[in-house]
Parts: sequence; structure tokens; C-alpha cells
Amino acid sequence: MKLAIISSVVIAAASIATGVSLAKYNNSKMGQAPESGQVFIMNRSHYSLYTYGLDTPGKSNCYDACAEMWPPTIVPAGTKIPASYSLIERRDGTLQLAYKGQPLYRYSGDKEIGDISGDGIDGVWRLAKPG
Repeated sequence: MKLAIISSVVIAAASIATGVSLAKYNNSKMGQAPESGQVFIMNRSHYSLYTYGLDTPGKSNCYDACAEMWPPTIVPAGTKIPASYSLIERRDGTLQLAYKGQPLYRYSGDKEIGDISGDGIDGVWRLAKPG
């Protein structure tokens, strides 16, 4: 799938546990899928990010096999993030990036940059969208 980048602010990058880079002041980008016109949040490596409908604001409920299929977006302590983002502590003590309180994940089934194949899975996974 081809992807149109529509917004990006990258000042400095830090390495994070998921093997992607995190911008120091803006840890995500927005992309648009040309076929559907959907605007969504993606990580610095242009992979789509998702929210989990069984999470509660500020708390992840995706662990073990779930987290293997849907790796959480882990960031280092002290990471500066924009106002609409937050960091939540997972039960192992790592910090997960959240957008408006909703923890963010990458879908392991997305193989190509810009894939959005995780959207709607099991009726609980949604493409993370700004707004």
C-alpha cells in the first residue's frame, strides 16, 4: 500500500524497545491511506498504530499473547511528548505511549509500511486517528 505522509515534526530521535525511532518532541506522524482516504497515527517508521477497545483510559489490558500480536509502543522514561499524548505504566514497569489516554499498539500482521490491516480485528482493534 502506498502511503501519503501529511504531517511530521521530527526534531531528534531516541531508540525505543519496539525497534522504531521516537521523535523527541513529536513521537508520531499522521498518514493517509490513498485508497480509503483515512487519516491515522503512525510511528516514526511509518507503521500504523492502533487502539484496543478493551483498554481503559490510561491502562493497557493487552499482555502475553495479545502483546505478541499487538506490540505496545514502548518509550523510554523522560521522553518529552506533546500534550495530547501521555505515557502509561505497564505492569512490567515499562512506559507505553498513549494518545488521549488510549494506549497505542502496532499490529504484527502489518508487513508493509502504511498497512492498516489490523483495523477492525475482533471488533475491538481500531486504527488510531487524530482528533
